Amino acid sequence: MGNIEFSHDSEDNTPKQKNTKKGKSILREYAEAVAVALALALLLRTFVIQAFKIPSESMLTTLLVGDQLLANKFVYGMKIPFTHMYIYRGAEPERGDIIIFEYPEDPDIDFIKRVIGVPGDVIEVRDKQLYRNGSPVKEDYIRFTEPDMILAKRDNFGPITVKENEYFVMGDNRDNSHDSRFWGCIKREAIRAKAWRIYWSWNGPSDIRWSRIGKEVR
Repeated sequence: MGNIEFSHDSEDNTPKQKNTKKGKSILREYAEAVAVALALALLLRTFVIQAFKIPSESMLTTLLVGDQLLANKFVYGMKIPFTHMYIYRGAEPERGDIIIFEYPEDPDIDFIKRVIGVPGDVIEVRDKQLYRNGSPVKEDYIRFTEPDMILAKRDNFGPITVKENEYFVMGDNRDNSHDSRFWGCIKREAIRAKAWRIYWSWNGPSDIRWSRIGKEVR
């Protein structure tokens, strides 16, 4: 009887033990899947792509307040996290690129502007007209909120020559943009990413700009 009872108990416990092990195995698989997904997301955010939100009007009407966009961090190269040291240096920014970079007066703040001058370019603004290397630049994307008001530095600037490893940037909303006219060129290594595509845009829950979702930033 003792042996029979022992054998019977063993038969009852075996399925429970198997179920417990199976449950632990499934939980472990889920935990591993979540850990891998988080690691991949972190790698993507660190080296490939990152989301940014537009908080100001400096890039009107190319970018609106409330636009949320994805930016390509890989295109200009990969850096060691939390440093300006490149693992590899990618393509050089070009005139017309819209870039996200460290604000020179506070590196913890991200700014977004358009590249106007690359190394070697001579940049000048006369009565709001941009000149590059002595020639007027046609810019279909710019906006002036005070077209009849001429202010020093904002509307008459330069000429200056952009140094090696530096870039001259300006906002598309020229009369309402804090940019290289006021704090100078930005360093190549301060550039974080190139704006790519708008993934969401709204001016409050009741004002979703559906037509802007998916729009390429250029």
